[in-house]
Amino acid sequence: MIYLISNTQSLSPNFKSATIDDVVNYCKDKEVLGVDTETEGMDFTCKKMIMFQIGDEDNQYIIDTRFISIEPLRGILESKNIIKIFHNAKFDYKFIKATSNIELECVYDTFLVERILNCGKDGMKYGLKDVCNKYLNVELNKDVRNQFIGLTGQPYKDDQIVYGAKDVEYLINIRKHQLPLIDKYKLNNVVDLENEAVLAFSDIEYNGLDLDIEQWKTLEDINTTEADALAFNLDQEIVEDTKLEKFVSKYIQTDMFTAVEDLRKVDVKWTSPKQVLNVFQTIIPKLENVNGREMYKYRFKHNIIDTYIRYKEAMKLCTSYGHKFFDNLSSDNKIHTNFHQILDTGRVSSSKPNMQQIPADNRFRNCFIAPDGWSFVSADYSSQELNVIAFGSKDPVWLEALEEGQDLHSTCAELVYGDEWTNAAEDNCLYNINKFKCKCKKHQKLRTNVKTINFGLAYGMGPNKLADTLNISVDGAKELIEKYFKAFPAIKGFLDKLGNYGKKYGYIKTFPPYNRRRWFTNWYPRIWDNKSASMQLGTIERASKNTPIQGASADMTKRALVLMRTYIQSRNMPVKLVMTVHDQIDTICHNEYLNEWTRDMQAIMEEAALEIVTNGLLKAEVTVDKCWTK
Repeated sequence: MIYLISNTQSLSPNFKSATIDDVVNYCKDKEVLGVDTETEGMDFTCKKMIMFQIGDEDNQYIIDTRFISIEPLRGILESKNIIKIFHNAKFDYKFIKATSNIELECVYDTFLVERILNCGKDGMKYGLKDVCNKYLNVELNKDVRNQFIGLTGQPYKDDQIVYGAKDVEYLINIRKHQLPLIDKYKLNNVVDLENEAVLAFSDIEYNGLDLDIEQWKTLEDINTTEADALAFNLDQEIVEDTKLEKFVSKYIQTDMFTAVEDLRKVDVKWTSPKQVLNVFQTIIPKLENVNGREMYKYRFKHNIIDTYIRYKEAMKLCTSYGHKFFDNLSSDNKIHTNFHQILDTGRVSSSKPNMQQIPADNRFRNCFIAPDGWSFVSADYSSQELNVIAFGSKDPVWLEALEEGQDLHSTCAELVYGDEWTNAAEDNCLYNINKFKCKCKKHQKLRTNVKTINFGLAYGMGPNKLADTLNISVDGAKELIEKYFKAFPAIKGFLDKLGNYGKKYGYIKTFPPYNRRRWFTNWYPRIWDNKSASMQLGTIERASKNTPIQGASADMTKRALVLMRTYIQSRNMPVKLVMTVHDQIDTICHNEYLNEWTRDMQAIMEEAALEIVTNGLLKAEVTVDKCWTK
C-alpha cells in the first residue's frame, strides 16, 4: 500500500494518509528498507529535496519534504542494524544531509553492487532504469522523474506518487536478485567494503574544498603567459628551419605602429592538430598523429617536437585548470568533485572537476586552503604498489630492502646492472655507505631506468612503452627487461602466475580479504591461433598482471577511508574528510586536535594496510599544512 505524508495536499482515493510517526513505527523494526529521494535539481548546495520515499514490498511511504521534516527518521537512517537500500546512494545522502544533517549508516547501494558484479564487462548499463529492466523486466518511465525538476509548492500528481513508491519496491527486489550472485562469486567482502566506502566518498563530496580564488587567478595568468611564450618559440623554430619555410607567410609592414600579433609570420594554428600534423610530417613523414604517446616517441628527433609537447602540457593547464575551472564552484564557493567509485581495477576517478588529475605541483594544490583555525592533515602510503608487489611475489631482495629502509630502486639497479653499477660509484657514494639514494650521476641514470620498470610493473609496461619512456631502442628495452627479470625471478614468477590465471579463467581477482573480480569481456575458452586473438590474449594477460596490484592498493585506501570515518564519528572529532587521490587521504582538522589526529590518522592507515599486506612493512606518512600539498 502507498501512504502519503503531507499536510497540504488533498488525498487521492488511490492512496492512504499517514503521519511521520506512522512511518517511524512501521520502519523501526524492519531489517531491510528501500529508500529514495526526488529533488528539484542535481546540486545539493542550492537545490532542495522535494520527496522522500521509504518502505518495503508491502508498504511504501511518500513524504512531502517541502513541508514535512524527516528528522523523526534520524534513528532509522543512522541505525547500523537496519539495511537501507539505495541506487546511487551518494546522491541521496548529500541531499538528506543538506536537508536534515542526517548521516546515513548501513547502506546497500544496488548501483555499486551491479558494478562489482560486472566489473570489466563492456557495454554494461547501471542506471536504475537499466537494472530494473534486467532483473525485474520493468520499464521505468523517466519522463515522470523529470517532472520533479522545478516542482515547488504544487501538489504531487498521482503518477509522481506511484513513481516514487515503485522505486522503493524495485530496490528491495533488485537486491534479492543480486544477493545470490554475490554469494556465487564470493564477493561479500568487497560488497561490504564498497557499501561502507560510499559513505566516506559522500562525506568528501559533501564537505568539499575551499579554493583561494585570487591565488588561482594568479596561477592562471602565469600558465597563460607560459603557453604564449611556447607558441612564440614554436613560431621561431619554424622561421629558422629551411625545411619548414612553406609554413611562413609573406607580409609587408606598412605601419610601424602595427601590433606584433598582426605581423605574425607563421601560418600555423598550434591548437589545431590537423595543422600541426601537416607541419610535423614534413620532418617525420611516418608520423600518424600528434597525440601525446605518438609525439613522445619523437621528442628528441627535432627541437620543435619537444617544444610542442611542452606547449600542449601548458595549454592543458590553461584549459582544464584555468578560468574555466571556476565553473566547478558551487553556490557555497567550494569545489565538490564527483567520485566514480569503481573502475575496472577497483580504483577511483573523479569529475566535475577531475581532482584526481590536479597537477601534483604544489602551485596548484596550494590553492586549496583550510578555513581559519583549521589545517590540512594528509596521509599517504610509502611505496604502496611496490609493497603490494613485494608481498605478492615474496621476492627476498624487495622484502629485505623495504624492511631495512633501503632505497629499493638503487638496490634493484645494483642487481640488474652488476659491474656497470659498481664501476659507476663516485667517492662517498651514499648507496655504497648505507644503501640510500645517492647523487652519483651514472647511478642516478641507472636507477631511473630500473625505477621506471619497478613502477611499470603495476601498469603492464612492455618494451615499447619502456623504450619510449627511456628514449632507447625497443631491442634495448627488451634486453633491459630480460636482465631485470633474470635478477628478480620471484617477481617474474608472480606476474606470470597472474597473467596465466586471467588467460585460463577469463577473470582475475585482487588480494584477500576482498577478492574483487575483473572480468574479461572478450575471453572465452578457445584455441588462440590467430593474430587478432593473440593480441587480445596479450591485453588480457597485461590486465591480469596489473589489476591485482592496482586493485589491492585501491581496496586498502578505501578501507582506510572507512576506518577514518568511523573513528571520527565515534569520537565526535572536529575532522572532515575532504579528498583522496590514489594512496593519499586528505582531511582538515581543527588546530586544537592536530597532534591527536596526526598520530591516529597514521595508525588507521597502517591498520588498513595490514588487512592486505600482512607483513607490516607498508607504512604511512602524515603531513600538516595550511593548504593541500602533494
